[in-house]
Amino acid sequence: MSILVVGSVALDSVRTPMGEAKDALGGSASYFAAAARHFNRVVVVAVVGEDFPVAHMKMLEGLGVDLTSLERAKGATFRWAGEYEQDLNTRRTLDTQLNVFADFKPRLRPEHGEIEFVFLANIHPELQSGVLDQVKQPRYVVLDTMNYWIQGSRKALETTLARVDAVLLNDEEARLLSGHSNIYHAAKAVLDMGPSLVVVKKGEHGAVLIARDFVFVVPAFPLESVSDPTGAGDAFAGGFVGHLSTCADPRDQNALRAAAAHGVVCASFAVESFSLNRLATATRPEIDRRLVALRDLVRF
Repeated sequence: MSILVVGSVALDSVRTPMGEAKDALGGSASYFAAAARHFNRVVVVAVVGEDFPVAHMKMLEGLGVDLTSLERAKGATFRWAGEYEQDLNTRRTLDTQLNVFADFKPRLRPEHGEIEFVFLANIHPELQSGVLDQVKQPRYVVLDTMNYWIQGSRKALETTLARVDAVLLNDEEARLLSGHSNIYHAAKAVLDMGPSLVVVKKGEHGAVLIARDFVFVVPAFPLESVSDPTGAGDAFAGGFVGHLSTCADPRDQNALRAAAAHGVVCASFAVESFSLNRLATATRPEIDRRLVALRDLVRF
C-alpha cells in the first residue's frame, strides 16, 4: 500500500521566539511525507529548483520517501520566509518566492496513478483536480486549501471539493468558505459541497472532526517546549492519512477518530524543532507511546 502526496517541497527561513532557521527543508509535501512514512510508503509529487540542496534530498530519501516523481526544474526552489509572535499563534509572512513552483504541473507516473490514498496539499484547486484525473480508483482523498484559493478560485475549489472524501480547514477558512460564523454550521455547509468529513484544525487546541453522523474532538498533545509551528498542519495530515491507509475501511467512524489522534501526535513532533529535524528522528515506538498518553489524557 502506498500514499500519494502532491504539494510543495520548499526552502523555509523561519524566525520564532525560540530561534531561527535559514533555507531549511520545508513545504507541505515534506512535512506530510515525514509523518506518513511511519505507516506506508509515501510517493512525493513536487518540484524543486537547481539550487535545492542534495543534503535535503538525502534526508527525505533516508526516511524511505519515494522521490522518483520529484521534478528538478531549471530555476530556483520555492522559498518562504516568516516569523512568529511570542504566543506562536500569530504568524507574519516576510517573503514568498514561488520560483519553479509557479509553473508546477503535477504529472503522475502510470504506476502512481494506481495509488489509492491521496493527499492534495495546498496548491491551486485546478491542479488538485488534475491530479485526481490521473488517479484511477482512489479509496480515500484528503484535500487541504487556504484563504487565497477560497477567495480567488472558489468555483474551481468547489468543483474539486465535490471529488474528495475529507477537507482540512482552520477556523477562518471554514467560516470564509461557508459564510457561517459558527464552526459547526460552517462544517455542515462544507459537507453540502461534497466531502463526507470536515477536519477543522485548531492549532494548539487540536482538531475537530465533523461528519453527518458524528462529531469528534481531539486535543493537541501537550508539550513543554515548542520551537516552530511551521508544518504542523501537514504533519497532522500525514498521521491522519497514514493511519487511514492501514485501515480496512477508511470511512469507519472509529478509524477516523484514531486517525485524528495519530495526526495530533505526529504534529507534536513537528513543532518540537525547526524544519523536519524532530519529525525525521521520531520513531514508531515514540508515536505509540504518545498515543497511549493521549488516550489517558482524554479518558474519564
